[in-house]
Amino acid sequence: MRAARYHRYGPPDVIALEEVPAPSAPEGAVRVRVQATSVNPIDWLLRSGRLAEAVDLPLPAIPGRDAAGVVDQVGAGVEGTRVGDVVFGLGGLADTTAAHAVLTAWAPVPQPWSMPEAAAAGLAAATAVRGLDTLADALGDLAGRTLLVEGAAGSVGSAAVAVARSRGIRVVGTASPAHQQLLADAGALATTYGPGLPGRLAELCPDGVDAALDTAGAGTLGTLVEVVGDPAGVATVADAAGAGEHGVALVFAENDSALLQTAADLGARGDYRPRVARVLPLDDVVRAHELVERGGAGKVVLTLP
Repeated sequence: MRAARYHRYGPPDVIALEEVPAPSAPEGAVRVRVQATSVNPIDWLLRSGRLAEAVDLPLPAIPGRDAAGVVDQVGAGVEGTRVGDVVFGLGGLADTTAAHAVLTAWAPVPQPWSMPEAAAAGLAAATAVRGLDTLADALGDLAGRTLLVEGAAGSVGSAAVAVARSRGIRVVGTASPAHQQLLADAGALATTYGPGLPGRLAELCPDGVDAALDTAGAGTLGTLVEVVGDPAGVATVADAAGAGEHGVALVFAENDSALLQTAADLGARGDYRPRVARVLPLDDVVRAHELVERGGAGKVVLTLP
């Protein structure tokens, strides 16, 4: 099969398109013929070698965590999924930017989504749901209470807004001035990030903010703890160093099909649409990694014929 692969750590141009053996679906997993895959920050962090001391990634490696496609192999023990089903989901730490990928967590692609949107949903939605569940574990049911989502216009942040709203949570989100209307359209109170945030929130939420989920990793955890008043009411998916410094929960996505089904159900109802900034062909995989590593490009998706 055709796959993107790198044999050593380095800049985006260490990635090359190669012919490699196709994987087989092991027990409890499915294999898909990939139609689209997205590039996440974890992909370039692994490829660059920044995580080499913490993560034992066998080389050569195929980048990618997300994929959407058509099931063409079903592993032993899998129920409720058949060859021909159209699904999105999560592979291993690095293995989905290829013609075929094994998914260990997946859900059906809801009718309103395009395949690029489905490819953008898996890791973002799983991370968002885990973040909200972590806060609920610490604080109890958040229905009727106020949640601040820092970076609410991003892929994880927009998923968090949708999931939180479906749970009856009042959401206020931060984003750049250009994305204020997007947050309002999603049903969130919108404000800008940056200096003066506590004052702006005091005006928007006179009864206070009960919890905060940081999806931006912009070094604002101290401010979020100040706003909420308790580190237990703050979680981050993007600031490991800050989490330790401020005593807040650090959240990682899990390969759990239930997390993805939550996103699929919202998508089917029209309450969540994954955000895609750029769609490029697989031949432009190096360019896609350059865009994501540079930052500010939004969600970049690669399509396969």
